[in-house]
Amino acid sequence: MNPEIGLSTMKIYSLGLLLSFIGFAFSADLSSQERNDRPIVGILAQEYAKPRPSRLSYIAASYVKFLESAGARVVPVKLNQTKEEYETLFNSINGVLFPGGAVSLNASGYAKAAKVFYDLAIKANSKGDYFPVWGTCLGFEELVYLTFGKWCLSSTNTTAVALPLNFTKEATLSRLFKNFPEDVLRAFSTEPITENSHKWSLTLKTFNRSKSLKNFYSVLSTNNDGKVEFVSTIEAKDYPIYGTQWHPEKNAFEWTRPYIPHSPSAVKAAFFMADFFVNEARKNFHRFANAKDESQALIYNYKPVYTSVGMCFFETRTERIMRCELNECGRHYKNNNRI
Repeated sequence: MNPEIGLSTMKIYSLGLLLSFIGFAFSADLSSQERNDRPIVGILAQEYAKPRPSRLSYIAASYVKFLESAGARVVPVKLNQTKEEYETLFNSINGVLFPGGAVSLNASGYAKAAKVFYDLAIKANSKGDYFPVWGTCLGFEELVYLTFGKWCLSSTNTTAVALPLNFTKEATLSRLFKNFPEDVLRAFSTEPITENSHKWSLTLKTFNRSKSLKNFYSVLSTNNDGKVEFVSTIEAKDYPIYGTQWHPEKNAFEWTRPYIPHSPSAVKAAFFMADFFVNEARKNFHRFANAKDESQALIYNYKPVYTSVGMCFFETRTERIMRCELNECGRHYKNNNRI
């Protein structure tokens, strides 16, 4: 079934592809034999805040466009699947993205699926099977939770603000930022182009006190809400695992809030982030068992339905996924209690 895509959406898709091809962030320095030019990335679904038969779980479409803009295709990672089903999917895709949202870090279907993929990624990478993981906002917090093993976040005043990044010394030699052009790094560090929609943060103080976090991650950037310095970008030292507390996907593809930056430098910086992660996925050679399985798994099988607020994919009781508009609210849950 071919999705019915509106003209405005097609223009967004075309823009993303154009920016990729004109060289904004195409750093493919691997040979064709070492590079997978048909990368497929899984995006983890999450529970809808007020579930009903037509809306059980969702994926914000801005994440899909974010990955597509750098040349990847997307498969939804559905909730409440068996471990065997998740393992089969893991061995069929080339990376996974944990998106932002508003669910429990330990008791939700999102959290349970994230743990399976996190553990599989650690195991695979330890054996030389390069499998990248990306976490944005809630996904960043989920990665921290999975590594630390318990809740370690602090309340910050960061629910609706765009900020420049305060790069650390580690950023210079990081896999993520070391090949970014100087003008992009300058924009990141001097302009408010990273959008924050989170109430909870990993403070730098907490990070520095944690042996497990310090041994596993390098802090690439921090930010400050006026009172508390918190970690805003991380990468694992020994694994292709990355996290941003801020939202790179919003700059080009979300228009629901006035504080989301849409300047040329904001959009350009976002595409460098997308390109980096998709190029990480190009280093993985997992594949579906056959072309039919691949085709049936892709998110493009489902008919898009549009409303007027902000786009996402919903999963229904009949497992039909619909693309429609929804704004990420930035709320988070701890132990199933809204905070």
